[in-house]
Amino acid sequence: MLDPQARALLRLMEDNAIPPVHVLTPAEARSAYVARRFFTQPDPPEVSLTRDLMLGGVPVRLIRPAGAAADARLPVLVYFHGGGWVIGDCDTHDVVCRQLANGSGCAVVSVDYRMGPEHRFPGAVDDCVSVTRAVRAQAEELGVDGARLAVGGDSAGGNLAAVVCLALRDAGDPLPAFQMLVYPATDMRAVAPSHTANGQGYLLTSDSIQYFRGHYIADAAQWSDWRASPLLASRHDGLPPALVLTAGYDPLRDEGLQYADALSTAGVPTQYICFERQIHGFFTMGRVIDEANTAVALCAQALRRALTVPG
Repeated sequence: MLDPQARALLRLMEDNAIPPVHVLTPAEARSAYVARRFFTQPDPPEVSLTRDLMLGGVPVRLIRPAGAAADARLPVLVYFHGGGWVIGDCDTHDVVCRQLANGSGCAVVSVDYRMGPEHRFPGAVDDCVSVTRAVRAQAEELGVDGARLAVGGDSAGGNLAAVVCLALRDAGDPLPAFQMLVYPATDMRAVAPSHTANGQGYLLTSDSIQYFRGHYIADAAQWSDWRASPLLASRHDGLPPALVLTAGYDPLRDEGLQYADALSTAGVPTQYICFERQIHGFFTMGRVIDEANTAVALCAQALRRALTVPG
C-alpha cells in the first residue's frame, strides 16, 4: 500500500489544485519548488559553517557539521540536487545537506550546476565533474580530506553522481570512495515497467518526466549517451561502492534497481534498498513523511561507515 503520509500529501495537493510541473514554465516551476520546500521540509538543523563559493567555475555551498573543529580535515560528500536537471538549487536541498552533514560527520559540498533549458546536456555533467575534481584538488583549503570523498544526489542528482563516477573512471582520475544514489534516473528512454505502473498519480508522472527530459536534452539521439543514461554505459566495473535507494511508487524505481544490479554484476560492492510504500521526492520531505528522516539517517550512516578511516 501507499504510505498514508504520502497519500495525505498527494490528496492535499489535489485538494488545493497545485498545478503539475509540466504545465509550468521552467521559471514558474523553479519558484514553486523553492516555495513549497517550507511546507514539506524540516527546519534546517544547526551546523558549524555554511559558505557559498566557486569551485571549478561552478557555484557551490560548503557545509560543515555541527561540532566540527575549525581545523579538522573532514571526509566530504559532493552532493548534486534533484529537480529534473531543470529546477532546484542549493537552497531547495540545504536542509537535507545539513542533515547528511550532521548525521555522517562529513562536510558537504552542494553543487549549483547549470540546468536546462538555458544550458542543455551535457552542461550539468561537465559542471559536476569539474566540481568533484576541484574539491579533491583544493581539499586542504576547504578543510576536507580528498582521499575520503563521496558523491551523491537524489533523482537527477543521483543520475549525475553515477555519471561522475563513470567519467572519472574513464579519464583515469582518482575515484570517489563511495557513491550514494537516491532514486536515480539511469535510463532516459523511460522504458522500464515502473514507468507504466507508476506513471500517473504519484507526484512524478510520465508527463513531468517528458517535460524535464525535453528541457534537458535537445536531441532524442542523446538519450542513449551514457552521460545521460548511465545504465547504458558499456561497462560498470571499477566503480566506487554504492548505495542505491529507490521508492516503490516511483516511475524510476525499476531503473534504479537495474543500475544496482548492473553494479553488482560488474563486481562493485552495492547495497540496494527500496522504500516500498514511498513516492518519488520523499527523501527531502521529512516534515510530512516520517520515512524521509529514516532514509536520510540511513544514507548518513552509510556515508560515515564508508568514509571512516579504519582504526
